[in-house]
Amino acid sequence: MPMNQWNQQARSVLKGAKASNDFFNTQAFQEVHFPIKIPLEYAQLIDQNNPNDPLLKQVMPQEKIDQNGFTQAPLNDEENSPVAGLIHKYTNRVLLITSQVCAIHCQYCFRQNFNYSQHDAISNWPEIKRYIQADKRINEVILSGGDPLSLSDQKLEKLIKNIENFEYVTTLRIHTRSLVVLPSRITDYLAEILSKTSLKVVLVVHINHANEISEAFSKNIAKIENVTFLNQSVLLKGVNDDINSLKQLSLRLFQAGILPYYLHMLDKVSGAENYLVTDEKAMKLHQQLQSQLSGYLVPRLVRDENQSSKSWLL
Repeated sequence: MPMNQWNQQARSVLKGAKASNDFFNTQAFQEVHFPIKIPLEYAQLIDQNNPNDPLLKQVMPQEKIDQNGFTQAPLNDEENSPVAGLIHKYTNRVLLITSQVCAIHCQYCFRQNFNYSQHDAISNWPEIKRYIQADKRINEVILSGGDPLSLSDQKLEKLIKNIENFEYVTTLRIHTRSLVVLPSRITDYLAEILSKTSLKVVLVVHINHANEISEAFSKNIAKIENVTFLNQSVLLKGVNDDINSLKQLSLRLFQAGILPYYLHMLDKVSGAENYLVTDEKAMKLHQQLQSQLSGYLVPRLVRDENQSSKSWLL
């Protein structure tokens, strides 16, 4: 994939309710505080004749309902940010906010209200460098955002080379949704960068439904070598909260060379109330997965409770 082609694809998006309603021949999209943004590469996977399409429901704003426990910032990331652009919740690893841009706006995103203007790892690199160098317990750096793969290959390469210079850091973890919603993002240059770094690379993709795994995505990720592929998904009402959807997701992931990693309970961000699945149903679904799949295909069911130790396990 030529390096400039994915940039062209990234600009080929549906923005706002009018463009989305025109494309899907509906009036169901409405403007909300979290702007609508859907890459055409993703939109073309959606069944326009199915108002309950599981991909459509992730990008269409849901009707807001009153429900206790939902807030603007459910994880309070800023409270765990000793340096702007860096989040340090767990002893051995730090997370860098590398970009405020995402290829897609998922309407359940827990960081949709995050103050990115004050948390940018690249512009705050000197302070971040000093912080990581001063803590020898840190052996893993996580790139997040936004989406770190919204950065150009050149900027990403420079950032990775900077991380390679930390004496005690051995692992680079990248969390991204771009690869599946924008398969053209997987350039040959990106594959080379990830395959040749001296760091152990763990690439965590964010896929919630088997229908998101396109032929183009499966073909393109096969170009990336020497990388551990994991998937984390969010359990979403009306999207994947049934045993067949979850089972097919795990099977399709494995076919693509990706291991299921986490199945997250919804982070309770305001506006995402209609996506909530009850604990009782989640545990029942997880038990069904355990009975129908091999253990390595069953993701861990987790809830992030903003603790400094670990995610809470159901």
